[in-house]
Amino acid sequence: MEQLKAAGCSFQLSALCVGAGGTADWDRQPSLGGARRWEQLLEKFGGRYVLYSVYLEGFLLCKVRYSQLHHWNDQLRRIFGSTVPAFPPKFYLAMTESMADERRSQLEQYLQNVTVDPSITNNDVFISFFRKLQQDTFKIQTQRASLDIYLADGRNVRLDIQTSDTAERVLEVVSCKMGLSRELIRYFSLFFIQDHSSGVLSVVKKVAEFELPYVSLQSMKESNCKIGIRKWYMDPSHDKMLMNCSSSVNLLYMQALQEIEKNWVKPTDGQMQKLKLLQKAANKMKFLELVQEVQHYGYIQLDPCTCDYPEVGCSAAVHIGNNEISCCIKLPSNQTKQASFKISRVRCWQVTFLGAITRPKDQGYEQTLELRFEYKDSDSWTWIVFYTKQAFLLSSCLKKIISEQLMKTMKEDKEMQIEMPESLKSKKSSIQQSQIAHSGFIPRKRILVRSDEEDNVFEKIREEDL
Repeated sequence: MEQLKAAGCSFQLSALCVGAGGTADWDRQPSLGGARRWEQLLEKFGGRYVLYSVYLEGFLLCKVRYSQLHHWNDQLRRIFGSTVPAFPPKFYLAMTESMADERRSQLEQYLQNVTVDPSITNNDVFISFFRKLQQDTFKIQTQRASLDIYLADGRNVRLDIQTSDTAERVLEVVSCKMGLSRELIRYFSLFFIQDHSSGVLSVVKKVAEFELPYVSLQSMKESNCKIGIRKWYMDPSHDKMLMNCSSSVNLLYMQALQEIEKNWVKPTDGQMQKLKLLQKAANKMKFLELVQEVQHYGYIQLDPCTCDYPEVGCSAAVHIGNNEISCCIKLPSNQTKQASFKISRVRCWQVTFLGAITRPKDQGYEQTLELRFEYKDSDSWTWIVFYTKQAFLLSSCLKKIISEQLMKTMKEDKEMQIEMPESLKSKKSSIQQSQIAHSGFIPRKRILVRSDEEDNVFEKIREEDL
């Protein structure tokens, strides 16, 4: 089983060993892609090499060789020096299967660690490397193309782009076309979404900033995915930051209507009547003001899944947002139970691959995933497990909630530092550090807290550290 703790980007690698004739001798990918795959590849000098499939949040991003990663690491080190994580060493003897598996694991950890630093992920060396790998893997050359970005009301915005444009660039283009002010772009993101024939809406994954949406869309056609623009924050109070821009108000309004229609949001009968009147009057501002009071507004809803709380074999409807994981749990006895897991009580979490199962009618294979988190229930810590194919999305939402909490506390701290007498500042700093050490989250990047350090610990924590 592959286990992943929360980090900058959730990379996974599988290894395919290729011999002189180009035939795979063994495949280290039983759980990420389903079927055992055999590829016909020819090494220029008839040698043996390993090809790694790089998965980002459970979906194939690209394929790469160790030598390519090694050269890329050298480029990064020339720019960033020792801040670049240590790269797995070369093997000078014939590589066995166990050695290749060890290297695969090390490279996977390296990629996760290197994406923690935003100065690296925003650099042209990082972006151009993955751009070329994605295009080479799916054999898509740079050229002009049309890309449809879907709005929450079902309409689409057709963009004239380059196939090599990153998600960050595509988001800028669609925002400009819609009249969204530049400073508000950061409140939105691109997502892969599915509209099922049953009427159910599924958010599959957030598109990474360095990912090529056009290329990734080609690789996800089997899933009938499309790319949509949605708000990307978990604290509903951030809506107020967007109220002075008509384009952002329109986006929020369309998404709120969609989530009511899809039953993501749970208005009471009285609230529903008022919302319908405001919708009929086209009073979007008042509509958004009222919908703030509705249960689960601003949350992301997962597809129905199973969990082991409060007992094994339960099914669950999961909403995440506003600093909680809210669940309606159906027990094996058919009784229902409401549960709210506060993020402040979550100490850590991890995503685990459980394997691949065959889908009906020879439709291929489907990954089975779990997300487990350690939760303080009463006075004891316990592990709670959700079995869901959207485990990576759930993990991304958890990271986003934590980052918003940190940013909010940073802002409050700076305001208090201005007002507080100098004699109390160092005392307050040490109190905050103690709170952070027990805040209920263990990031991948270890943060050392010293009680004698007077600097504000929040200045050392960035969203990308999560």
